[in-house]
Parts: sequence; structure tokens; C-alpha cells
Amino acid sequence: MAFGVIIIGDEILSGRRTDKHLPKVIELLSARGLSLEWADYIGDDPQRIVDTLRRTFASGDIVFSTGGIGATPDDHTRQCAATALGVPLELHPEASVLIQERIREMHPANSPTPLDLDSPDNRHRLNMGTFPRGASIIPNGYNKIPGFSVGDHHFVPGFPVMAWPMIEWVLDTKYAHLHHAMPHAEKSLLVFEMPESTLTPLMEKIERDFPGVRVFSLPSVGDAERGGVYARRHIDLGVKGEPEAVAAAFVKLREGVHQLGGDIIEPAVAEAPSSAGKPR
Repeated sequence: MAFGVIIIGDEILSGRRTDKHLPKVIELLSARGLSLEWADYIGDDPQRIVDTLRRTFASGDIVFSTGGIGATPDDHTRQCAATALGVPLELHPEASVLIQERIREMHPANSPTPLDLDSPDNRHRLNMGTFPRGASIIPNGYNKIPGFSVGDHHFVPGFPVMAWPMIEWVLDTKYAHLHHAMPHAEKSLLVFEMPESTLTPLMEKIERDFPGVRVFSLPSVGDAERGGVYARRHIDLGVKGEPEAVAAAFVKLREGVHQLGGDIIEPAVAEAPSSAGKPR
């Protein structure tokens, strides 16, 4: 089961807000021995949201969706999820209780006006608890207004202070059995002043010889800000996958680069002050 994330909001695409969810989701998954396979950014376009959710519901992936679950005119995610599933929106009974608790908490104790849960404003607030039929709630420790889950899709607010603990709750409550279930390792080296085209046949051979191991190549024209050996043109070349296979594949990768005449250094050495600027 692959993990994916959908980040919804015009404000992200316009630059009015900078997305912080993607790196945080990667961090939360990594801490549990899991990894993110894909990410989609979508504006507040209902049809595009529906189309995306239809595709991801059919994928079988575990998906986190952030943003758009409020009750203002630019919030469409709840409605779009229901449309994508072909079910109606319904007021969730647990969500109704939690939202009313929040309304009571927010009502000033010294207010001259008695609390009226049936006022138009408070009835409108209950819309935040209308979810696709069959949904379950995701607790929100910040203000009690819950998110919701439908199958392996989990919908949380756009606010990081709410969304991130809710995502953690989902990971630790629903997917604890997946934590560190698949051992994973990654090893790489820096290759200097060599084009990727020269390395490509070696990369293809490694993947043929070690099924399940994936090779990656991250070229850089040089990072002057980072300095040291990283200021030189280089490629971060490595392998990732099952630890034993990665260890064996890395030996062959390193040998292959040497045979090609590559000037290399391993990143751990590159970070050491005594080795800066001294590739082996």
C-alpha cells in the first residue's frame, strides 16, 4: 500500500501561503519506517478535486488530504469526497457532539445573550461535521472540530497545528502494523565531473543484477553556499531498498564508478571537516 498526500488550496498555488505539509508528512512517515510515494497539489476547483479523489479512491493507496474541510464558500473537500464516492453528506453524530462542545466552550460566560445552539451561526458551524456517509472521525486536539476518514483516505484541515497531530493519530492508530514492516536502507556517494550519460549503463546494470534495488542519480552544478566538496559539480549517486541487497549493490556501484575513472567521495566523509576538498 503506497502513501500519498493531496494538498488543497488556491493559496498554495498562488504563493499566498507556503506549503509546509509535504516535508512534514515525509518526516512523519520516515519516523515510522514508511515513505511517501506521491503528492498532488490542487487548487479550490471542485471538479478537479472530484476527479483527483475518484482516481485516488480507486488506487487502493493510503492518502492524506489537507485543506478545504471547513464551512466557508471556498471549502469544497467534504462535498467533493462525497461526490467522488457517490454518497450523500450526512451530519456525523460524534462530530455534532464535538462541535457543540466547542460552541459551548467559546460562548463567553458573561455574555448577556444566552447560548442558542439552534441559532443560524451555530447551525452553520455544524456543517463542518457533515461528512460522506460511512465516514469515521479523526480527533482534533486543538479545537475539537474533527477531520474524517473514508476507507484509507484521511481528510484533515489545512492548518498545520491541527493537521499534523491528526495525521500522526491516523498513522499510529490505523497503521501501526505497517511501522518498520519493510526494512529500508539507502547508500550513496558523490561522483565529480562525470556526466550522467557515462553512468547510465552502470545504473541499469545494478538494477538488473539486484532486483528490488532502485538506483538514484541527483546531479548538481555545485553548491557554493554549502561549500567544501559540494561546491564542485557532482552527482549524488546511490541505491536504496532492502538493506542486505543495498549493501551488496553499493559495493558493485562503487566498483563500477572506479572502473569508469570516477572521482568519488562518500557523503559521510564529505561532511567531515578534515576531508573537505579531498575526494578519494
